[in-house]
Amino acid sequence: MLYERVARHAGDAVQIVRLACRNVPRHRARTGVVLAAIAFGVAALVVAGGYVHDVYAKLAETLIHSQTGHIQIAKAAFFTSGSRSPEKNLLTDPRRLAALASRVAPGATVMSRLTFAGLVDNGRTSYPVVGEGVEPEKEAALASHATIVAGRALSGTDRMSTVVGRGLAEALGLVPGERVNVLVSTVGGAMNTLEFEVVGVSQSFSKDYDLHVVRIPLATAQELMDTTAANAIVVLLAQTADTRAVAAALRHDLGASADLAVKTWDELNDFYKATVELYDRQFLVLRVVVIVLVVLAVANAINMAVFERAGEFGTMRTLGNRSRRLFVLILVESAILGLAGALLGVALGAGIARVISIVGIPMPAPPGSDLAYTAQIMLVPSVMAGAFVGGFLAAAVASVVPAFRVSTMPLVDALGRNR
Repeated sequence: MLYERVARHAGDAVQIVRLACRNVPRHRARTGVVLAAIAFGVAALVVAGGYVHDVYAKLAETLIHSQTGHIQIAKAAFFTSGSRSPEKNLLTDPRRLAALASRVAPGATVMSRLTFAGLVDNGRTSYPVVGEGVEPEKEAALASHATIVAGRALSGTDRMSTVVGRGLAEALGLVPGERVNVLVSTVGGAMNTLEFEVVGVSQSFSKDYDLHVVRIPLATAQELMDTTAANAIVVLLAQTADTRAVAAALRHDLGASADLAVKTWDELNDFYKATVELYDRQFLVLRVVVIVLVVLAVANAINMAVFERAGEFGTMRTLGNRSRRLFVLILVESAILGLAGALLGVALGAGIARVISIVGIPMPAPPGSDLAYTAQIMLVPSVMAGAFVGGFLAAAVASVVPAFRVSTMPLVDALGRNR
């Protein structure tokens, strides 16, 4: 008995689907309007979402490959107040930590940095700076998104040379070839100064960073600070996607070292988090607006199509079809339209994204930066899936009210529309 009932319902469902598939192409004009509304809405979501994720990706890679690297190991206090008093947060055995990072992430570029706060004096004026002692050849691999706007980068043979940020160079009127004095407080509290030749001027994503940064060779920075220590171990991975796994492995291997912390690039860049939160909220509003517009457009088209067919549905009811069956039939027809329109929209959005990515969109510099960039549209599976589901559900939801109204219309009124 149960088997017969299930078989009967299954057969009825198949029959409804077949009937719906035949009905959809019968009304070409209305079908075209509905498909167009769904397709363009879905395509808009794919393109907008792809643009937002392209901003995320470009911003992330710029921050990673100009300043922070993928991962940094340092004392926990260094990440909160290190730039104000870096000499209080030193790693006394940086080589051991660098070896640990190299073992956990084979193939990664691992480097040490020594940060210092001090003054730069060019003989005319002094300016406060946050300096970095770096390993030049390894930093060159990391700083692929930083631009040398004048002169050259530091090399492995440099000793008393420095590269300054563009903002600092403009503030002090520095050009390659000039000499400056760097005055700092050593680890022991004494004052020390060394003279450097400016060999280059660099520009990164951040104006504020370029306004205060001075980079010198690590060995010279250690001499200036009277120490053999470093403040941070910076790890540059081959792929950004590996960041969290490598960071987790480093935390595991470091164990219960309470004074040490492992930070990923996104944890080091508050600007990135703020940007993602802003764009996520904007994109959410855009998605809601697009979905509402699609629902209204589809509801209008389906409503007109359904009521034009009221006489047809009335005839079906006189032949023994119940109102519930008609309600389900209209929903299935709308679901088929939603499925087709969503698939068409995803394909259309992907095509538009490809064309735009080939051409590129010239974008002005973001706030706090001087660097313009060329935007593209990423094809993100999660965004495409979300747009597809949104378009499909929009069609399904938009058909509920028209389906209910026509399926409950008095039979006399429905048959009267056959005249």
